[in-house]
Amino acid sequence: MSTATTYEYNRIADRKRIDFITNVLCQSLPLHATILDVGCGNGVISRHLGRIGFNVLGIDVSEKAIEAAAAIEPMSNVQFKKMGAEELVASGIKYDAIICSEVLEHLNSPDLLLQVLHESLADHGKLIVTVPNGQGPRELLVTRPVLSMRNSNNLLWKAVVAVKKMMGYSGTTVQSAADNLDHVQFFSKSDLEKLSGSHHFRITRFGKANFIEDVFPFSFVTKKITFLQKLDCQVADILPTRFTGGFFTVWEKMPLNN
Repeated sequence: MSTATTYEYNRIADRKRIDFITNVLCQSLPLHATILDVGCGNGVISRHLGRIGFNVLGIDVSEKAIEAAAAIEPMSNVQFKKMGAEELVASGIKYDAIICSEVLEHLNSPDLLLQVLHESLADHGKLIVTVPNGQGPRELLVTRPVLSMRNSNNLLWKAVVAVKKMMGYSGTTVQSAADNLDHVQFFSKSDLEKLSGSHHFRITRFGKANFIEDVFPFSFVTKKITFLQKLDCQVADILPTRFTGGFFTVWEKMPLNN
């Protein structure tokens, strides 16, 4: 199968993530395998995999995100549906692979989704989970302080809001047009290992995202200079896992009696 395709992501870290997903699927699955993209958002990953030749269903609970996904480059082998976990179980369909990319950190109860994904994944399928490193540079230095400021609603937060508005920040991302993109879970590597094991999965592969290129004040420079983003991703690969900004992981099912 051909992996020559175009990116909708501009950030190198995002391209690195989608390359990780693509490489895992191309190495382990045949052409026309069935892929479920859970929390697909605007459908960036679904379309990328569809261009390669996979049959993809992208689902999301956000109607706004699904409408955005369906409006871009329709393909016969890529479908989008507004669908929750209950409907997924009711369908009874087993998928060759499931993508859960940048989703678990937004859920109050990720356990509920993982139960559904275990039931919906074929016995020899691959579950690819990507999440921010809850102890990594971005979450510690940006995400958590910003959430704390917002919750306090003090003068500092109002100043941050004003600056973001001036800079044209909308609150949405290339990944998703959903209204709420808050992080409510902060996973370490050991957290992911425990979470996977408690749901009868085992993690067979860990990949790393970037290091500090999206942390203020570095982000003001790196977002304009692709070379620095590439260098930052390369640095993340050689540093200990705890320093990465995000985890790319492959999960495989274990027998339920384990």
